[in-house]
Amino acid sequence: MDVTKRARIAPLAFGAVLALLGAFFAGFGGWLAMLGGSLYYVLIGLLMIASGVQVARGRPSGFFLYLAIWLITVVWAIWEAGSDPWKLEVRLFAPSVLLALFLIPAIGAPARTRVPASAWRGFQAATAAGAVGIVGLILYASFGPERGAVSQIAQASAQRPTDWAFYGNDAGGTRYSDAGQITPANVNDLEVAWISKSGDGPDETEINHKGREYHSEATPLKIGDTLFTCTPHSMAMAIDASTGRTRWKFDPKLPRTNPYIVCRGVAYHAAPQASECKTRIFLPTMDARVFALDAATGRLCRSFGRDGAVDLRDQTGTWPPGWQVSTSTPLVLNDRLVIGSRVIDNMTTNAPSGVVRAFDPVTGEQAWAWDVGRSPDALPGRLPEGQEYTRSTPNVWGPITGDPKLGLVYLGTGNPSPDYYTGFRRPFDRRFGSSIVALDAATGKLRWNFQMVHDDMWDFDTPIGPSLFDLADGTPALIQTTKMGQVFMLNRVTGKPIARVQELPVDQVGAPANTFLSKTQPFSTGMPSLIPPKLTPQDMWGATPLDQLMCRIDLARARNSGIYTPIGPTRSIGNPAFDGVTDWGGASVDTRNRVMFVNTMNMPFYFELVDRNTARGKELLKRKSSGGENAKKLDVRLQTGTPYLATLRAWLSPATVPCVPPPWGELVAIDLDSRRVLWRKTLGSARDNNLFGLQHNLPLPTGTPNLGGSIATAGGLVFIGATTDQYLRAFDARTGTEVWKHRLKAGATATPMTYIGKDGRQYVVITAGGHGALGTRYGDETIAFALPRGD
Repeated sequence: MDVTKRARIAPLAFGAVLALLGAFFAGFGGWLAMLGGSLYYVLIGLLMIASGVQVARGRPSGFFLYLAIWLITVVWAIWEAGSDPWKLEVRLFAPSVLLALFLIPAIGAPARTRVPASAWRGFQAATAAGAVGIVGLILYASFGPERGAVSQIAQASAQRPTDWAFYGNDAGGTRYSDAGQITPANVNDLEVAWISKSGDGPDETEINHKGREYHSEATPLKIGDTLFTCTPHSMAMAIDASTGRTRWKFDPKLPRTNPYIVCRGVAYHAAPQASECKTRIFLPTMDARVFALDAATGRLCRSFGRDGAVDLRDQTGTWPPGWQVSTSTPLVLNDRLVIGSRVIDNMTTNAPSGVVRAFDPVTGEQAWAWDVGRSPDALPGRLPEGQEYTRSTPNVWGPITGDPKLGLVYLGTGNPSPDYYTGFRRPFDRRFGSSIVALDAATGKLRWNFQMVHDDMWDFDTPIGPSLFDLADGTPALIQTTKMGQVFMLNRVTGKPIARVQELPVDQVGAPANTFLSKTQPFSTGMPSLIPPKLTPQDMWGATPLDQLMCRIDLARARNSGIYTPIGPTRSIGNPAFDGVTDWGGASVDTRNRVMFVNTMNMPFYFELVDRNTARGKELLKRKSSGGENAKKLDVRLQTGTPYLATLRAWLSPATVPCVPPPWGELVAIDLDSRRVLWRKTLGSARDNNLFGLQHNLPLPTGTPNLGGSIATAGGLVFIGATTDQYLRAFDARTGTEVWKHRLKAGATATPMTYIGKDGRQYVVITAGGHGALGTRYGDETIAFALPRGD
């Protein structure tokens, strides 16, 4: 090939690329314009086609046309995105790269023949400056100042041995510790003190997500000098709190047929009056039982229940594996063992009961059962033989909290199945769904009920019980985080709002006929809102302008009225969606300073109800039965007994990045006295999340989806794992500055805990076992960190 022909290849190829990109923008931009969207893409597409043709022909006008495109894009980007660095980055980075390619001699030669040398040098300098500016935008978005104000949080220190006796450290679920040895000043000295391996991990079907979900989410307890924890396959372990040595392990050897594999923790009870097992551990299992184990030996307490266990499937009917499971730690309060169940979502209108029961923690005898289908108050004991609890009632799947002085337990309720179609809801379903319910611990009598979502069709079930604290004036309060991003502050004695709650109108358009849909919803206007704002076309994001355009088309084709957009037979965007702004991690509350810390995420979903009797409905049923819905990232929920299937998918661009801009995860501090946001900081980086599902990327702090909660300490630190980039982090509670992080071998989608050991050192412990839904790496480690001995 001669020199002349070689010289023609580069402009031909580059011109073809520009023309093809232009055709994409013109075609899909035209579609967007017909949907009422921006005309920018059509205009730019036509100009790019012309530029590409001229570049391929070796004409200088190709360069000048593209320069005009770039200048138009800069003006448009600033007009649309303002000063938001992430929104500017997606609009300007790729076009600037294309502009810079004209600096390559083989491509830019025709333009240089028509532009004075001094002007061309100016273009080179401007292009270089533009590149530096774009990189600066990315760096600013990643590492620049964030919203926040410094709070005044007092610090304390503690050296005496401390315990972590409940899932949330105390029965009120504050996840706050008086341990104050580790502070922002010395946290960088933390080192791994010990690692305990459980030996439990996912099998092949769980790794490949073939209808089975494996999630490691356990928070250990610490009693005396022993940690007690559980594994996803319902094994219990006792670990020496100083060395990490396994003291005992209990394996119930359950069949691995359950599709939902998780254990969030165990419960502890001291029973000095018992004939055996003076101290005991209660283990919830994936087959809906609760085992009582001797805390000293790990052996079954045979006098408890039936041969050492109570069966939560008792009087609830016979169900396939996974339809009723026990995932969250029971609450032991005032000689009552209180526990609910996770009931399968969206499979059928005929699902297991959401009954909540209390047992004698020594004998296992059932004390009461709260079955809203029978009575607002719990019924004593068991039902008469041959009877069953009401099916498909609101269930309580998250951790339960309580106040031992008031003798109250607080339940966060879910929805009756199915979630996304409300046409068959009964009066008691509508009354108690998506609520906080206070029951008398001794009798189960209803004290009060506060509903946070009326006629919930969005799966905004309450994922965790409230955190309890007292206000500065002594008022007994609770704080409830929600999937919606609302934070409710109530009087925990009466259930009345302390911070103002208003009933405000919400959208009514799009729900199916003959369904229940409330005209108003409770909005906690007296507390800072974490609800994501209604999405606009200007909010759309992506890896490049190409998939940003596709996200804009998605938005234009869907109903989108913000939170509480009704789900129906036409596409709608759920923002927030069922994973929520916050999930089962809840909040940690510094009860000394009355500051709460909560991790949030921003991950919208696409929803649609499909008539099961249409051709599309029948095709989706066929695809569901073969597992093919996963291939297209489309989740099909059967909702048997209703007229509709429910379809949903994470709202991602074609390059599999979110259609909304970063940050996708944040940690937020709220002053509970002034009820204002003190600071909010990005939580997590893109290190393990890249285009097309790849797990390697630059560690840009985009924030990530996150599951698991935080803990706060008297040392002025907030510790949290939760993110997909597999770090345990510490933040300065006063400023929100990230002051320490440690890379883990597996995902830490669990809430950490902390204690002072018998050696006087403060330990911070996290379970790192991975999470199938978030796609983090799997492991089997419980890891303890401490300052070096002598520090």
